[in-house]
Amino acid sequence: MQLALDDNLGNVLAEGVGAIFAYAAVGLVLFILGFYIVDWTTPGRLISIIRTDKSPNATFLASAATIGIGLIVAVSIYYAHGDLLEGLIRVSVFGGVGVVAQGLAVVIFDRIIGVDVRGCVKAPKLEPAVILLGVANVSIGLVTAMAVSG
Repeated sequence: MQLALDDNLGNVLAEGVGAIFAYAAVGLVLFILGFYIVDWTTPGRLISIIRTDKSPNATFLASAATIGIGLIVAVSIYYAHGDLLEGLIRVSVFGGVGVVAQGLAVVIFDRIIGVDVRGCVKAPKLEPAVILLGVANVSIGLVTAMAVSG
């Protein structure tokens, strides 16, 4: 049995690695924007609340937002069908829409539904309202991701 490598393997690998870094860069920007949306809705600096106060509520909200954005990024890449430029545009646009939708959800839950997001974040135990909001963030990510499929 003889093993032979495709002559184009080097090009395929180089293009693939380049695409991974490009998508990772755009995804990272979206994750950071999502984090700052959650930060905007919480009292004080979110990273301090997570690190210093060890708040399970702040950690859960930030994690849920990140999962929601991750869903959008992954599905956007999938539906680009290997076209890097189209994929980057899809990730940027739909990811941005997802971040905005998550921010609006927090405002709606806070002001209209009555979930005291700022009050819940500093609670020492995981609050049911925070779980609800976290699931809403993941759901928004999933719905936005499915909208990508057209």
